[in-house]
Amino acid sequence: MIVETAIAVSALGFAAGLNSAAYSARVEKAFPREGMVVPVNGRDMHVIARGPETAAPVLLIHGASANAREFTSNLAPRLEGDFRVLMADRPGHGWSQRFAGAERLGAQAAQMAGVLEQVTRGQKAVIAGHSFGGAVALRLALDRPDLVAGLVLLAPVTHDWGDGSGTAWYNSFAAAPVAGNVFSQAAPLAGPAQMRSGVASVFHPAPAPPDYYETSGVGLFLRPANFRANARDMTALKAELAAQSIRYPEITAPVTVFSGSKDRVLSPKLHTARLKKQLKLDLVILPEEGHMPHHGHADAVASAISRLAIRPETR
Repeated sequence: MIVETAIAVSALGFAAGLNSAAYSARVEKAFPREGMVVPVNGRDMHVIARGPETAAPVLLIHGASANAREFTSNLAPRLEGDFRVLMADRPGHGWSQRFAGAERLGAQAAQMAGVLEQVTRGQKAVIAGHSFGGAVALRLALDRPDLVAGLVLLAPVTHDWGDGSGTAWYNSFAAAPVAGNVFSQAAPLAGPAQMRSGVASVFHPAPAPPDYYETSGVGLFLRPANFRANARDMTALKAELAAQSIRYPEITAPVTVFSGSKDRVLSPKLHTARLKKQLKLDLVILPEEGHMPHHGHADAVASAISRLAIRPETR
């Protein structure tokens, strides 16, 4: 019986591996690398750039389960006429390389700093971060204030939520040292259907764009290595924020936060409200908005970024 069980498990694992390889090939063909590759600290960072090379820079940082394409249909078209818009894949997401220790917010911020140093030659940029990307943006402002002209945070995760809860069960499984590799191979099996239904939940109560799944490249997330990288980010996040949030009063750059009043992914009371006690910031509360304010309120977000940007004539 033990032998038959072992054979069945091995066969299932083999089948899952074949399926994940086929899925990865399909989704990578559908959403190929379209930006430039910037070597930072010995690792490749994938950066989609739009707008004039000589214009003031804006760096957009995506959240969990996403990639740099998150901004190509909403913010980039509204900014690229006046600014150099950089959309970078976080390490292990999209087409950027993963590395040991990349789950640390400081490590991700360092990669973003390297992108700015090389692409903009160290010129100060406005940093906009969505959700998890908001935490990375805050860390960049803490560790490299010389590179940050201002922050625009979109439904950001900012603090240890402190309610005793952990991360989602599938992230715990995928982040495990050994079994996580096997578990992550199964992500392309049930993941696509679950992700499509999850998109509506993330946008709720606002409607999701009908072509979001097709234009955002979110399917890249279900590649086993990407899925595992995201899981490790998420399982480390609570402790990372507990340490990072103590430092927020150090931030001197101007900060604007967009918060959906009906965000079901991150509680504004546990994050934005606490950040407001530590920093002077402009808070924009959006009624009837969920976790994706840069879609339904892209004009307002782009305007906030523009106000903070250092234009060529004022440098």
